Amino acid sequence: MFLYQEPLRSQREFTGRYISISFTGKMVVMKNRKFSRALAVFSMFLMFSTAGNAAETGRHFSFAEAWYFVESRNDSLKAARSKVQQAEYEQESTTHLDFPEVSLSAAYLYLDDAVELTPQDIFASMEGGAQAGQIAAGIAHTYGLNSAQLQSGLTSTIAERKNISSSLGLSWPLYTGGRITAVQGIAADQTEEAKHDFDLNRLEQFELLTRYYFGTVLARKVLETRRAAEARLKKHNEHALHLEEQGQIARVERMQAEASYDKAVVERKKAQRDLEIARVAITRLMKSAEPVLPSDDLFIADTMPDIDQFMRATLSRYPALEVIESKRNQAEGLAAVERGKYLPSVALMGHYSLYEEDNLATELTPEWFVGVGLKFTLLDRSGRSEKLLAAKSAVERLEHMKHQAKSDLSVLVDKTYRHAHQAIEEYQGLQSSRQLARETVQLRMKAFNQGLGTSLDVVDAELFLASIETQRAVAAYNSVVALGKLFAISNRTQAFINCQKNEGKGEHQCAL
Repeated sequence: MFLYQEPLRSQREFTGRYISISFTGKMVVMKNRKFSRALAVFSMFLMFSTAGNAAETGRHFSFAEAWYFVESRNDSLKAARSKVQQAEYEQESTTHLDFPEVSLSAAYLYLDDAVELTPQDIFASMEGGAQAGQIAAGIAHTYGLNSAQLQSGLTSTIAERKNISSSLGLSWPLYTGGRITAVQGIAADQTEEAKHDFDLNRLEQFELLTRYYFGTVLARKVLETRRAAEARLKKHNEHALHLEEQGQIARVERMQAEASYDKAVVERKKAQRDLEIARVAITRLMKSAEPVLPSDDLFIADTMPDIDQFMRATLSRYPALEVIESKRNQAEGLAAVERGKYLPSVALMGHYSLYEEDNLATELTPEWFVGVGLKFTLLDRSGRSEKLLAAKSAVERLEHMKHQAKSDLSVLVDKTYRHAHQAIEEYQGLQSSRQLARETVQLRMKAFNQGLGTSLDVVDAELFLASIETQRAVAAYNSVVALGKLFAISNRTQAFINCQKNEGKGEHQCAL
């Protein structure tokens, strides 16, 4: 003999009601309380064993905790932070352009020959050198000297072959036509651009986390729906098998129930794989050492800010617009640099000798000097006029880009806002369909068990219920993702987290 649990219409009928079926087909109703209790204990053991085997391993994260993990561990955000630090250091380096430059120099020179100055050299440099030479020769003859002795005795060594020197040099720009100020402004704008790039990257990661986190929640809900459908179709298949053995339904009806159950198993396994993929994706995004298990659920916003609020916040705070503005300021700075090339440069100069060889050359040169120099470029080969025009064109281009970006953002906000409302309306509108689907499943099951319906009716009802449950979950997911995008592009991530936390009386009050 074997036991078959009769389909029950109420929970109250469950206690102590089983049917014992003999091989002769005779049915006897048993009301054995001890047997019922033992079977109940065994059923509870199986239930907890199954729950233990199906327990999810990993660490539970709320959405706020997951966002903290992404902010602190994401490599893309770390790279953006390093870029900001790099820009800050480069900006700080430009502050030294206003300072004087002091240099220490030293040199060792070895000449091909000593530098000497002979009377012949002096006479040769004079206009009346020939007459001076004759006078010198006469003087030498008077004293009994020949020309070689005169030449040797009056030769002076200006510098020896080996020379060592060291000195301090000073250069201090006093006026550069505004080029130093322009370069410092460009560096400051590059730092701002790096900061806005980081903010933009951060919002992109927030939007990505929203899709991954709640996508995992959606995959889990779809799996739960598939498991429930599989369980009901399994029970339906068992009933159909029993009814076929009793000759109450045709074989094709039982085959229909079996095929539907097998398909439900396939759909459940597919949903299981989808959930595994979603968990791997969010675990990699968060760089968690343990599998990530979302603890928050999908939600529907009870109240939403007006579209005008989102529009104003986006057009005033979205980092991409600030990036374009920073690039525009840099282009204006380049134009100022090119204009400065048409103006003179003035600098203070100075020199001080620390060590020199003791010779006539060093005696003739000053130990130190200071002065002011002016440089004005008359003819330039760098193409400064064309570069100035190019910088002005860049300013105009970036101005047009900013206007276009604002227009595109306005369309994006309007489109996303409508998608969020559409998803919410779809979720709420499917509530009656879900109630209908649940009632239909119960009625079709009862009708089939009483021989008043077909297996196809039951299967259709089950599939309709599963599709409605899945469609509502997808609608909730779409509304959450659209809402997360709206808060991201308006640079209000914390406002979304506050909306998502389900604060207050179980209502999701969303405000900027």
